[in-house]
Amino acid sequence: MLVAAGCSSDSGDSGKPKAQEKTGASATPSPSQTTKAVEPAKFAKLPQVCRTVSAKTTASLVPKAKTKNGTPGVSSDLGSRGGCSWNGLDDKGVKGSQYRWLDVSVYRYESDASLGSGQERAEQNLAKEVAKIEGTAGAKKLRTTAATGIGDEAKAITYQESKTGEDFVYTSIVARTGNVLVLLSYNGAGYAGAPTPSEKTITDGAVRAAKEAVASVAAANK
Repeated sequence: MLVAAGCSSDSGDSGKPKAQEKTGASATPSPSQTTKAVEPAKFAKLPQVCRTVSAKTTASLVPKAKTKNGTPGVSSDLGSRGGCSWNGLDDKGVKGSQYRWLDVSVYRYESDASLGSGQERAEQNLAKEVAKIEGTAGAKKLRTTAATGIGDEAKAITYQESKTGEDFVYTSIVARTGNVLVLLSYNGAGYAGAPTPSEKTITDGAVRAAKEAVASVAAANK
């Protein structure tokens, strides 16, 4: 049973039993009990997603991209979320072909008294996104590790998947910087006898691009 602060046992008889007095006093919380201050969101806007990774890096990771400047994703609210992707097949003739695909998505969370600060919401969604990737159907040799040096916190999930008759190697980076979440996926495969790219090659490329994408968030808010 809660007792309202400031209530005294000798404050006078209201005509109600004491138990009812206490219950009635605590039924309506004061503004200080219901209002919770939340930390302001660190970042107020998002960068242009197709520019979050430099042209030099995208040319290196996706040598024969169909669209060099990237293909923007559809978003109804570019202030809160956006995406961009690059994909291409590097044909090496009799030596086969190398396929690469790079995708970047960004999400910004506002601070809300009922939902928590933007940073807390980004932290919660980081865990949810990692869990989604870890649940990828058909994933083999899946491994999740901490990705140091990328934003405030980041996870790298690597795995392999067979499709279209080839073995693909994937690395996804889920990173948080303040109240913004950056999701980056990079994968590749060898076609027509070309070797499957190594996990190190794919992971190094993903980390390189993720660092640039995270840095672009702070740059857009200067």
